[in-house]
Order: sequence, then structure tokens, then C-alpha cells
Amino acid sequence: MKLLKYQTWTRAALVAVPVLVAQVAVTQLQRDAGWAPLAAAQAQEQKKDTRETRRTPALRNKVYEKLAEAQAAAEAKDLRQAEKILDGMVAAGGKKALNSYELANVYNLYAFIYYSQENYAKALQAYENVVAQPDIPLAMEINTRFTIAQLYFVQEQWQQGINALQKWFDMTDSPNANAYVLLAQGYYQLKDYNKALSNVEKAISMYNEKGKLPKEQWYNLARFLYFEKGDINKTVDVLEILLTHYPKKQYWVQISHMYGEQKKDSEQLSAMETAYVQGMLDKGTEQVTMAYLYLNSDVPYKAAKVMDKGLKDGSIEGKSKNWEVAGSAWRQAQEVDKSIPAMEKAAELSDTGELYARLGNIYLDGDENKKAISAINKGLSRGGVKRPDNARLVLGMAYFNTKQYDKAREAFKAAARDERSAKYAAQWIKYMDSELERQRSLAEG
Repeated sequence: MKLLKYQTWTRAALVAVPVLVAQVAVTQLQRDAGWAPLAAAQAQEQKKDTRETRRTPALRNKVYEKLAEAQAAAEAKDLRQAEKILDGMVAAGGKKALNSYELANVYNLYAFIYYSQENYAKALQAYENVVAQPDIPLAMEINTRFTIAQLYFVQEQWQQGINALQKWFDMTDSPNANAYVLLAQGYYQLKDYNKALSNVEKAISMYNEKGKLPKEQWYNLARFLYFEKGDINKTVDVLEILLTHYPKKQYWVQISHMYGEQKKDSEQLSAMETAYVQGMLDKGTEQVTMAYLYLNSDVPYKAAKVMDKGLKDGSIEGKSKNWEVAGSAWRQAQEVDKSIPAMEKAAELSDTGELYARLGNIYLDGDENKKAISAINKGLSRGGVKRPDNARLVLGMAYFNTKQYDKAREAFKAAARDERSAKYAAQWIKYMDSELERQRSLAEG
């Protein structure tokens, strides 16, 4: 049996990538932006940076007091009062009265207020105003540029976010792994998968070099990108790492499919079976896939048990196709008595006569000839039987077994009209004639 449904479903799982940048915590954004209690801001002012010498103006005491008042209001969640204080500082020519560093702190606090209100566009503009000020501390500009990039990503402005992040990379001496992942996400959203992959690989290698475990989402992004490139071996490598450190059902299912792509049939079965025995396959489609894998590996009894359990507890949908799989599995396992009720349900739920014809075969195997006759006639009457010639051969056998020889001959002759069954039909007619002759001889003797 082909695993078309299994492959389609699994590919959907493989291409699903969690979006890492949809939301960024307010506290993280503010920390990245350098917004902090003003004591920390003053300390930052005094720090020296060997990369660039800047003459940063001092934060004057009267300005500091106003900023502290606005900050206290913001921390008390009185954002309207905080904004009112800041408005007063820049109103009526106030901007000219503030030096660049003071103005940068005002805009920084504005940005915090707007972000807290989820007004991302105004928050972004405020942060842009921060970096537009000359001679602000280099650390403040670097942190703010990173926050600007994050805000572009939050608003799904991917190219602008990438551009902003590239500016940040140009300024910083020590980009961290999270920044490379953020850049990878931007390129992923723009479908520039090569650049996305190189950046997430960089992030993963940075963590590995430090003996740290890379985050699950990073491996997931790498897994998706390798899969999109058609690099099955690398996809498997990543899935094996995920299963080592982040064991989940979805990875067992995905790696099972990937082993199938590598033609590693035993590994494909083992991976899926591992998930099944742990009770992870809670969806009916997954359990049916498990049954198909058992059937493909010539383990029909286990396939039948999977289908039987799922159909009985309702986790597998009781539709015709699923009952057919169960019935076929039981029959292949030589469990005819269990195959019959499953195929009966499959036939009842089917729109065509094909399953009734197959049910007739099973009845014949179980020496239930009258039921075989009824099922096959019903199937032929309904239509849609794939090989009506085969069905008529079986019908002829059932009639023969019940000594309805005229009907048997009629069925065999009908089967013989198809050249694929002509030889077997002729053999049966010949055998039946010899048997009838033998019976006459016995009767006369």
C-alpha cells in the first residue's frame, strides 16, 4: 500500500517553522534599548569605549529630575502622566534647551511609553530619534539600533529589520548568537533561505563552541531550511539532535519520513513505532500511517492490531477506507474470522461495489459460500468493481461449491470474456465438466 497520505501530512509538518520574532517582550526590548533607571544612565555616560571617542554632553541635574519624575510615573503605570511630563520638556522651544544626550533620554522614555501602549510605529519613530542625536554614548546607540531592528520585525517589516540589524552588526564588536538567529529569521521571511541558513548555522556553532545547548527553535529553523534545500541527510542530522535534547512526537514522525526518503525502511518503521509504543500517536491519521508502515514491512498482524485498537477507541475515524485497511491487514495475517467483520463494515460504508467483491473473496476463503455469492452479486450490481472478471471467477467458485452448476458455468463464461481471466475460467469449466461426469458415473454405477 502506498503512503501518499502519510507523506503529504508529514511534509506539512516538516515545513512548519515556529516564528521566533512575532513578539518581543517589553522588558527585553527596553533592556536592549538601554532604557534603565537614570542612575544606570549616568553610569553609562561615564563609561569609556575604546572603539570610538565621543564627547557626550552631561545630563544636567534639572533635566535629570524631570526625567526621574517621568520615569517614576511610567513605572507606576501612569503612562499619560509620564508622557505629559515629557511633552512639557520638549514643548515651547524646549528641544533647544536640551542637549543631545538629554534629548536622547527623553525620546528613549517616549519609546518605552509607546511600546507599553503597543503603539509600535510611534515607539519605532522615538527610537529613531534617539539614534539621530549626535554624540550620544556609543553603547546607547548600539543597543537602540538593535531594538529598532526588533521593532521592525515585530511589525513584519522584514527588509527594514534586516537593514537595521546590519547597521547594528557594523557597530558592535561582539554580536551574540540571538542576533544571528534574528537575522536568519528576517531572511527566512524574505525566502532568502541560503542567507537564513548561514546565519542560523553561525548561531548554533557559537553555542556549541561554548558548550551550550542551542535552542530548540534554532534547530527547527535549520531543519526547515535543510529540508527546503533538499538536503535530506542534514535534515536527518538535525532531527536526531532534536530527538536527543528535545524529544517530541513531531520529531519522531518527521524523522520516520526522512528515513523513508533515505530508503532506510527498518529505521523508518522503528522511529514511528517508538512514538506509537510511547502513546504519542494520538491522531487517527498517525495511527493509520503506523499500520501502513507495518504492512509495508510485512508485519500485518501488528498493523491489524493498531487499526483494531484505534477503530474501537474512536481515535481512528470509522470510515470505509480505514475499515478496509483493518480488514486487509487481518486477512494478510491469516486471521480470516477477524477480517470478515472489518471488511463488512468497509463495504457497507463504501460508495462502490469494489469492497463487496473483495468481501466475497474473504467469505470464500472462510468457506462461507452463500455469503460470498450474495456479496459479489451486490458488488457487481452496485458497480465500480475494478476487476469484474476476477469477481465472476470467485462467484463461479462459490456457485460450484454450493452445487449451483448452471450459475457457476454462467459466471465462468462471463469471466472468460475478459482475456485476463479467460484461461482460468476455461480451466474451471473443464474441471467442473469432469466433476459432473464423475458424479454421473458414480450415480450410474
